[in-house]
Amino acid sequence: MGASTSTEQQKVSAEQREVENQAASTGALPMLHKAFSNLADPQTNAIPLKNLQQCFHITYKNSDFEAPNMPNSFPVLLDNLGSAIVDLFFVTQKEGVSWVEFVRGYNKCCGRMSASMLINTLLRVYATTVTKAGLPIKLEFDSDENGDCKISGSVSANDMVMLLWMCWTMWWDFRTLRISKERGKENLCLPDVSHIVLSAVVSCAEGGSALNVWDCDVSGLEVEFPVGKFLTWAFKTVLSLPDCFTQFVHARLQYFLTPKDELASSSSSVRNMPSTKLCNSKLLTCGRAWAISLTLRSTMNEEILRLCFPSDGDGTDENLLYQSSLHGRGLNRFWSKIEGYKGPLLILVSASNRDAHEGSTDVKKWIIGSLTQNGFENRNMFYGSSGSLYAISPVFQVFSSTGKEKNFVYSHVHPTGKIYEPQRKPVGIAFGGTMGNERIFVDEDFAKVTVRHHATDKTYQPGSLFPDQGFLPVEALISEVEVWGLGGRAVKQVQSSYKKREELFTDQRRKVDLKTFASWDDSPEKMMMDMVSDPNAVRREDR
Repeated sequence: MGASTSTEQQKVSAEQREVENQAASTGALPMLHKAFSNLADPQTNAIPLKNLQQCFHITYKNSDFEAPNMPNSFPVLLDNLGSAIVDLFFVTQKEGVSWVEFVRGYNKCCGRMSASMLINTLLRVYATTVTKAGLPIKLEFDSDENGDCKISGSVSANDMVMLLWMCWTMWWDFRTLRISKERGKENLCLPDVSHIVLSAVVSCAEGGSALNVWDCDVSGLEVEFPVGKFLTWAFKTVLSLPDCFTQFVHARLQYFLTPKDELASSSSSVRNMPSTKLCNSKLLTCGRAWAISLTLRSTMNEEILRLCFPSDGDGTDENLLYQSSLHGRGLNRFWSKIEGYKGPLLILVSASNRDAHEGSTDVKKWIIGSLTQNGFENRNMFYGSSGSLYAISPVFQVFSSTGKEKNFVYSHVHPTGKIYEPQRKPVGIAFGGTMGNERIFVDEDFAKVTVRHHATDKTYQPGSLFPDQGFLPVEALISEVEVWGLGGRAVKQVQSSYKKREELFTDQRRKVDLKTFASWDDSPEKMMMDMVSDPNAVRREDR
């Protein structure tokens, strides 16, 4: 009897050590100890089920929108998110969730795992939440003995909208808790994600490439596509999407590091929602910035997310280096704003062109972009070490580097002096392709942009930069150009110092000290007067 009890204690101890070592490998064990002590009931030494569900319950004040429509079922989905997470990952006993099961549940959510397991976990959370909310879903999960989960079924366009908004809400909650410790006191701002949804539909749905995306309302789109194709699209396009869940769980548990008298309980109702539009005065809306951030796993991801969540800092205007409607069109105006910025830059171009079909008068508007690593340089050849091209609207796509060529960026401004050029180089900005056959070329007046087929480009991945692009070069009228700096405040300060130094040199060159000339005959005034009086006279320097 005693031997049996000793063996059982050793088994429990080994099990506890295993889960604790796994949590310690991520550096989360001290945080988990504090969170557990604050959430647990001292008498039972376990976390009551209601407390843990409330821990993951998202509360907010009101909702703002970029998108025109929101499904009425979305608030219901959020109301069931907390209980779905607990049911899925935390084993509850009679007294509640024990320490071992609490740590094991955390490891299932935030432990080290492959990219495929991360996105499988996210889909399981979404499917469980939808089921608890009483909504229809066509995803099925089959777990084997090794813990691997196989997914089958299909994903609809409405599922895409709900999933993306759920992920956005978790990002928003995580970042809001990091700034403010008052839960439920902030407005939830839901972005327009139609460009991401259309990207998945066009890539995954049968006949999706034939869909008219120019005037498409994704809320009324009744299409479904296999979950396998969705996973392939997600790994290629929105690789960092599952990070929202792991950071949300970690942030929520961190919130309870300090003792609370009682858990905040408020409804996630969206009544009295003000109809506001977020960042619509700029090309880089919250939804577009978030889509770009989902393609990145680097420090630039954090800088772009700052644009999505202005509450993180003092605002987003300090990141906007150039806007053609604000600072003026043309390469010179552009250059005066971005010169000296030695950090990552995101340039967006909004343009429009007429339908190529004969007799059509339809004008199609689209937005493309490019992400560069080290700013722009005034050179007469291509340069750069890495970068990406983006089709942003109406359909979102990312085209990363192929590794075959390094024609990432071309930016050439008219030389200030008279310089002999045996072959005059084009003046403007370009991305990909070769000289004279650039994949994207913006002229020096910022009036037209030329987009060529990807066959001319071996630097970036192939694909259409806007729907129905075709094989022939497309010349479109530019509506707006924006450049956003993503290097942080340190890079911005370096640029400011550079500009002040250049202004000082310019002022010094403008000043002429007459004392440096030995006599009147050597002064510039005498030279100018002689030229005006007799411009044909032979000068000493002409002999």
